[in-house]
Amino acid sequence: MNLKKIYLVRHGQTDFNLQGVVQGSGIDAPINATGQAQANAFFQSYKDVAFDQIYHSALIRTKQSIQQFIDLGIPTRALSELNEISWGDYEGTPMTPEEGEYYRHMLHQWQQGNLDYAIAGGESPNKVAERMRRGIEIILNGSGENILVCMHGRAMRIFLSLILNYDMRYMDQFEHNNLCLYQLEQLSDNTFTVKKFNSQEHLMTLIKT
Repeated sequence: MNLKKIYLVRHGQTDFNLQGVVQGSGIDAPINATGQAQANAFFQSYKDVAFDQIYHSALIRTKQSIQQFIDLGIPTRALSELNEISWGDYEGTPMTPEEGEYYRHMLHQWQQGNLDYAIAGGESPNKVAERMRRGIEIILNGSGENILVCMHGRAMRIFLSLILNYDMRYMDQFEHNNLCLYQLEQLSDNTFTVKKFNSQEHLMTLIKT
């Protein structure tokens, strides 16, 4: 088995991100103009990497964020296992102070180890981890060495916790921004090390001076 180098990115900005609206697996929002600019910047920085395989979630915003790589003819597969967590009844609603308080309560439950706790109508971390493990298995058993994966913020935190063998209680240490990059390299003992952590170097050209 070839040792994998995984380039894990979050999707580009959507209008829901911009407006502070809760966006989970039930919201199939496209990236906006800023998200497209982020996608272009990432492509320009990493187009010379010889990617063998691309994976993205089943939601349009992840596919759009790496479309330029897909257009190169790189084998691509959509995996619903990589979809964002379901935020249930709160999807599509603005983050009000009351909902912010409920969200903080939920995070506290997870940090205390109650990983079966789910927001009303949504998924728990343990539930997401079940499908995420299937997604990781597909990726690791697939062919090729250089792998591009595009997914979502909370799902990325769970993905990283699993692939790095971290306790999910501490998943919030894996910070993320739109079109950020985590670069992971597989070692000979099949564990992974992080080479880039929430990297946004490729987005520096978008910052106006």
